[in-house]
Amino acid sequence: MFAIVDYDTGNTRNLQKAFTYLQVPTIVTADPAVLAAADAVILPGVGAFAAAMQALDERHLVSTLQRLGRSGKPMLGICLGMQLLFESSTEYGQHAGLGLLRGRVVAIPTGLGVKVPQMGWNENELQQSQHQFASIDHQYTYFVHSYYAVSPATQVVASVQHGVQIPSIVQYQNILGMQFHPEKSGQVGLAQLATFKEMVNANDFSSN
Repeated sequence: MFAIVDYDTGNTRNLQKAFTYLQVPTIVTADPAVLAAADAVILPGVGAFAAAMQALDERHLVSTLQRLGRSGKPMLGICLGMQLLFESSTEYGQHAGLGLLRGRVVAIPTGLGVKVPQMGWNENELQQSQHQFASIDHQYTYFVHSYYAVSPATQVVASVQHGVQIPSIVQYQNILGMQFHPEKSGQVGLAQLATFKEMVNANDFSSN
């Protein structure tokens, strides 16, 4: 059972449909006990960083997610959910994140000849050879965001170019993130969720 964190943000219905297609049972929950019992935790998210962290805090989920992530529980953040895994964000001020990944979230620069927000399809470039997510190389996924993660290279599995190099998949041990929306990225997105499922089933997070 995969637990999708319920904090009134994120595309939970389409995520559930995607996992159902992959024959993965899911539950949308804010119950710490249910999250702890799940095989993996999925942290979705759309909107602003600070509001999302506040919503997690109001549900007493910040310490829960930090504890589960540091205990080795497989965790996947999607879009804003990925950004929340980092240490901080400069979106509308300076805000602390969950701190499960090293790095910070900053605005995509303007004036570089690209539209902000990045909205649409972009081509992923694999940054770590022989990684479980190697199938993402040169594949297109769907993005909607104005901020991106500045991350140590050792955590960046894949990236896209949009004025700057933007991490599209990140991993540190059991903590993973996808900046794109896999549930909106067709068969390519489903393949990445399937890879995460396989990593959880095999308890294999050794590529990073």
